[in-house]
Amino acid sequence: MNEYAVRVAANLRQRYAGEPEYLQSVLTWLEMIDPALEDPRYEKLDLLTRMAEPERMISFLVPWVDDKGIAHTCHGYRVQFNSAIGPYKGGLRFHPSVNPSVVKFLGFEQTYKNALTGLPIGGASGGADFDPRGKSRREIMRFCQSFMTCLYRHIGADTDVPAGDMGVASREIGWLYGQYKRLTGRAESSALTGKGLTYGGSRVRQAAAGFGTVYFLARMLEDQGETLEGKRLIVSGFGNMSWGVCRKATELGAKVVTLSGPDGYIYDPDGVSTPEKYQFMVDMRYSGEDRVSTYAEKFGVEFFPGKRPWEVPGDAVLPCATQNELDVDDAIHIIANDVRYYVEGANMPATAEALKLLRLSPKVLTVGSKAAGCGGVAVSALEMAQNSIRYNWSRSEVDEKLRQIMGSIYDASAAAAREYGLGYDLIAGNDIAAFKKISEAMIAQGL
Repeated sequence: MNEYAVRVAANLRQRYAGEPEYLQSVLTWLEMIDPALEDPRYEKLDLLTRMAEPERMISFLVPWVDDKGIAHTCHGYRVQFNSAIGPYKGGLRFHPSVNPSVVKFLGFEQTYKNALTGLPIGGASGGADFDPRGKSRREIMRFCQSFMTCLYRHIGADTDVPAGDMGVASREIGWLYGQYKRLTGRAESSALTGKGLTYGGSRVRQAAAGFGTVYFLARMLEDQGETLEGKRLIVSGFGNMSWGVCRKATELGAKVVTLSGPDGYIYDPDGVSTPEKYQFMVDMRYSGEDRVSTYAEKFGVEFFPGKRPWEVPGDAVLPCATQNELDVDDAIHIIANDVRYYVEGANMPATAEALKLLRLSPKVLTVGSKAAGCGGVAVSALEMAQNSIRYNWSRSEVDEKLRQIMGSIYDASAAAAREYGLGYDLIAGNDIAAFKKISEAMIAQGL
């Protein structure tokens, strides 16, 4: 590895030893971009340190009251990682696992994911260790309002534009935006994205992350002389990402045969491919139970408690749930099943060891989440553009723009891999393509 990168990595290991998700993400990135670090300006300007660490980290207490009148206090965060290309942009996650390491990891991944879209947006992330499961609508609304009361002074259309993530869908975005308007007195529609269609939202937005992942896979297949027609897709999760994957995969002739949750996974040989099944995924998400076994009960399919879907044979594997959901044993299953395509929808779903095994396998064509998971933020940026011109594109227009963006991301990743003699290593290719774009913007703007 480049000597400068080695020193930066050593400093990061010492400084962030207690933040494993963030540290894993940054160290993997340094390894991926190593072939592109020949420019002496990077060390002279200490660019790697400035790109690897956030520009600003905000933390705050979020008090809220439950339906019994009892007060609770959660911890909220917003990490504003990099604004070289545009205003900070990234999701808000409400989940008990949220901590400084998780939001830094998400903000770091978001920065380089956003750069790949070709749109003028920087990177950020945030959220709170609030657990929406088992909470009433009123409790969640009160929490959202309290959270925004703490956050509003740090965001805005030209500053930082949050969106949804795990535990934050269009309903929560509505409550957050309503409180932002009350506090600021401004109908600043570009202050948040993922809004409802009646107040500035973009068509396709809720399904965009999943649609984008499928479009990326389709472009990948096209480059190999194949199509999605008849392909069996192994998918994890049952949230927005998985929901969008199921819908777009069906539209393009493929079939998603698995979904998963904390309780296990379901196997649906007929595919998650009907409007009734799509709606049931939405119902599961809003039930607050966070389990996928109800799908098996509803549709009479097999449920495998306590297991993950990577043992099921298929043509492509698409992890769409959360970080580190796929380990070495899972990677061995994928390789043994002769899976040809591995495309990450979620952020860093594979452990470092599992990803290395998949990348080294001659059987599997792999791609990192920074590229394939760009669909959601791409449409978020399109929503910002719509809000600024006071015009809403049609569903077909947004969908076509998304398809074009995902194709361009694939082409940029493949071109970067070829330029640096990395063959078909799309993971390194998408990291290098994003790094080059952000680094040039930072150099142009000075220290």
